[in-house]
Amino acid sequence: MIVSWYWLTDYLRLTMPVDRLTERLALTGLNHESTDEVGGDLAIDLEVTSNRADCLGHLGVAREISVLFDLPLNVPEPRPKEKGAPVSEKTSVLVEEPELCPRFTARVVQGATIKESPFWLRKRLETLGVRPINNVVDITNYVLFECGQPLHAYDLDKLAGRRLVVRRARQGEKLIAINGKTYDLTTDMLAIADAERPVGLGGVMGGLETEIGECTRDILIEAAQFDPMSIRRTSRALGLFSPSSYRFERGLDPERTDWASRRCAELVLELAGGKLCQGAIDEGGPAKVRPPIQLRFSQIARILGITIDRERVVEVLKALGLEEVGDLQFRPPSWRADLEREIDLIEEVARIHGYEHISENRPVPVTRSSRGERERVETIVRETLTAVGCDEAVTFSLVPDELVVPLQEGPPAPPLRVEHSTRKRETVLRPSLTPSLLAARAHNEAHGASDARLFEIAHVYQPRADRPLPDEPTRLAIVGGWDFVNLKGIVEALLERLRVRGTLRAKPIEHPLFVPGQAAELQLDEEHLGHLGVIESAYRELLGIKNAASATELSFDLLQRRSVLIPKAKAVPTQPAISRDLSLVVPIDLPWAELAAAVREAAGPRLEALTYLDSFQGGNIAEGRHSLHFGMRFRHPERTLTSEEADEAVQAVLKSCAARFAATLRG
Repeated sequence: MIVSWYWLTDYLRLTMPVDRLTERLALTGLNHESTDEVGGDLAIDLEVTSNRADCLGHLGVAREISVLFDLPLNVPEPRPKEKGAPVSEKTSVLVEEPELCPRFTARVVQGATIKESPFWLRKRLETLGVRPINNVVDITNYVLFECGQPLHAYDLDKLAGRRLVVRRARQGEKLIAINGKTYDLTTDMLAIADAERPVGLGGVMGGLETEIGECTRDILIEAAQFDPMSIRRTSRALGLFSPSSYRFERGLDPERTDWASRRCAELVLELAGGKLCQGAIDEGGPAKVRPPIQLRFSQIARILGITIDRERVVEVLKALGLEEVGDLQFRPPSWRADLEREIDLIEEVARIHGYEHISENRPVPVTRSSRGERERVETIVRETLTAVGCDEAVTFSLVPDELVVPLQEGPPAPPLRVEHSTRKRETVLRPSLTPSLLAARAHNEAHGASDARLFEIAHVYQPRADRPLPDEPTRLAIVGGWDFVNLKGIVEALLERLRVRGTLRAKPIEHPLFVPGQAAELQLDEEHLGHLGVIESAYRELLGIKNAASATELSFDLLQRRSVLIPKAKAVPTQPAISRDLSLVVPIDLPWAELAAAVREAAGPRLEALTYLDSFQGGNIAEGRHSLHFGMRFRHPERTLTSEEADEAVQAVLKSCAARFAATLRG
């Protein structure tokens, strides 16, 4: 935001050096970028943060200066004289989209003369880097940079039906903007139309066909409020940005709309002549009165670490425009939409009182806090995965189309897109972490790290058909070069570390991301935990991965819910254990989880541990079958278990597996 030194002197007396002024403004949040001399004036460039839209005009900056230097502020009160016919006889306004345009005002000046602006007006605009056009257009720009409220002036005679309709654009409509370019409009855009066609894009830019020209005599002055998100979407969709859209995107003072309209009309009468029609069209009216904010005086010392007199606190807040409506209850002014909570008021007190009064070595009271459940689970996950050689990665939430491979329960929905992202290729909100990590593995491989093992804990975005906002579950994804069995072992080790309640089951699935026969859906009891598999070669080629790769993606929320973070003490076994190994020949499509469940059931209560050891296919084993080699450990808690008891349990396992799966002992 560039402000003119001499323009500021219209509102308050500046007796301090410019360096002192810019230093004080910088210390309170308006960072000083530069000061340049332009034709005898000083153009002061200030960085205005997105929450301080009130400082996007000279009046807002002057208000800050008046508070900082305790100077009286002179805000002009426009009172244009009305002499013409009632405005309702000359034009009308219909707002069809009140949610996108909560307020729209219109005034009409008849018989104006369009000519060059006087020197003082041209000079002020040129100081800001704005090219003068003519007296009426320059006045709308002047008021914009004075108070931050954008305006637009129409040639009333060029409006079909001499009326305006605020509506959504219709698909296929076009607008020739005042910059001379033609834009294709969509139904997502808010158009300002006359009785026949769009004549402007609400809050972004006016149309060329109805702009003010030398032949203009009757002028319609528009001042309105528009939905910031609507303006942002339209600007980015068309690549069309203006000083008006910049301000509308950040939110405007709802009570400044009519002021700006009257100010513009007053200057038009002064510099272009004509007669102002009586009254104004005001659709929507001013915003509701905001509720007050309660300030607890004790919180100031607790948060800032210094004591400020109560009188000083009240003085600062009142100087900033807040109204005291009760005992330390303050109603924010209309121009400070960023003041919503108690902490906002405390920040304002600190900012104006001066951060320099807060000592660097002043102790600030703190209280002990403990890590929450999520943080503790994250810590265990990180410790476990780094122990098996993984590195944590952080990837972008926005991904290109080739990285959109949903890993979710149920049929995937079309992903969410962000049009005209600052990253031109990455325009999709990721529904899965796995493709992003695989792309990171490919990048590492291309730079010499041939076996990057990566994991990430982050949100994914899954569209919902029943509501506009997506689900944002937290996922844990792991990628590396392991085979299916070893990667599943890492998942099992992770579950063991977290002491997860429930039985892990792997259900074979087909998925385009994974090699057929080497992919599974993981379940904890009956709940969907995630997916695991070896990456298909075609997808590896798409990403440029030469070496083998595998991946798993798990529901972090389910892991957190099923974890046992406070373990129960377990007595150390005092009796010896007996181990037995078995190699059973079973159908090749029999999942290990199903066989393991049958073994546990048949082996009885003395089975302490069951461990998968190996599998074998070929040789003298018939086609369609393979050998599963596993170990069993038996123990009695109170006495020595006999070898005969262990053998009986093994025989029970053999009998059960033979009956259920046609299993035979491998010879």
